[in-house]
Amino acid sequence: MEKMRSLKEKTFAIEEAFLSPYATKSKDTRGRGREETPCAMRTDFQRDRDRLIYCNAFRRLKNKTQVFFSPEGDHYITRLTHTLDVAQIARSIARALSLNEDLAEAIALGHDLGHTPFGHSGERILNKLSPLGFQHNVQSLRVVDVLEKDGDGLNLTFEVRDGIVNHKKSGKPATLEGMCVSLADRIAYINHDLDDAVRAGILTMADVPKEIVKVLGASSKERINTAITSIYNNSAGKNFVGMDEEVETASERLRSFMFDRVYLSGSARGEEKKAERMLSAMYAHFMSHPEDLPETYVTLLERYPREQAVCDYLSSMTDRYALYMFNSIFVPKGWTFIDEK
Repeated sequence: MEKMRSLKEKTFAIEEAFLSPYATKSKDTRGRGREETPCAMRTDFQRDRDRLIYCNAFRRLKNKTQVFFSPEGDHYITRLTHTLDVAQIARSIARALSLNEDLAEAIALGHDLGHTPFGHSGERILNKLSPLGFQHNVQSLRVVDVLEKDGDGLNLTFEVRDGIVNHKKSGKPATLEGMCVSLADRIAYINHDLDDAVRAGILTMADVPKEIVKVLGASSKERINTAITSIYNNSAGKNFVGMDEEVETASERLRSFMFDRVYLSGSARGEEKKAERMLSAMYAHFMSHPEDLPETYVTLLERYPREQAVCDYLSSMTDRYALYMFNSIFVPKGWTFIDEK
């Protein structure tokens, strides 16, 4: 036990000696919502990382859409591979700026746990259906605070929870590590979604405006390296994380290009009407028959509005489970006839 304590103290000492004065030191965490016995070996941020990677919501990410609904192919980005991309990029940024890599990784692993089936289309549909509204970053925080562990939540640290809910561009993370994840999220999805669009035949690299390619690069590897290098050159030694103006402008132009040509295109949203009819039908069914919800979500009705519990359940579904549940509720099963001869 004494050796394990000394290992954590060694981590504290390394952080104090080598991290930036603007980094979030593990020993300085603002703590958890509920008191609990600290781990003898791991820092609180390392412990949060482990809790996230072993939770049920994280496992489900492998079968959730990133952009294209249930794509036929093994190499398209899923919500899980996107999350791993974000974690890798966030750690690279944090390492370059001498920030806390463990904190950045924990935030990245949890940032998309609240995403719906069918990608951002599912998010738009639930936001339209529920009078309470629906935002995936807010739902991600709800997953770790409430839904995991049968309603007990994961009891994560303030810093990880703050980074999760504030990872969108409009958010204002309280830590530089949270800012790393917010930037890493945008870097990852723009670049890898572009690769998927080319793979799907929606675009060719020749379609990307030349002025963007000139600044950022012609491949994912080049564009990600350009972004991280820009962040380092613009942010090292500062209480700030951001790109230089030229790279940020080019990145925003690439993002706008992706919205025009991919995210809001007929190819990506061609099945959205079907998804809307399906999610709308299930939403109406569970609103009228809350007793059909799984036991965990029925229990939530004692503390939360019915609309919230129904959104909790629907947003937790993977793409294929949503199809299965819709068929179970609404599609008649065939009869088995017995031969009476």
